Amino acid sequence: MSGATLNIGLSGLKSYQQALESTSHNIANSATAGFQPQQAIFQEAVKGGVVVNISQNGTSAAPPAINISPDATNETNGTDFATELINSLQYKVGFDLSVKLIKTSDEMLGTLIDITA
Repeated sequence: MSGATLNIGLSGLKSYQQALESTSHNIANSATAGFQPQQAIFQEAVKGGVVVNISQNGTSAAPPAINISPDATNETNGTDFATELINSLQYKVGFDLSVKLIKTSDEMLGTLIDITA
């Protein structure tokens, strides 16, 4: 039981890390003309835990006009800073919860070892 819980926590850590990397990639490339932001899609893993699939955002952005101002660039490439901020906060909370799950599982395993010793 404790080993499965550790694996679930570890899969959460990996998935939320990939999602955070995707969000940072979107923000870093927000000024790139024609950039299509990535989207993290979480799914339940077959043996428990979670996996994330990173895909391009389904929206098609209009090509940028000539001499576009830097403020208008975000509108033409599809990167929404509010969405990216909310996503990064959600992914951080998920990462923190996965860490707590691993710590709790470790404590339970330590208690079981102490009881049997």
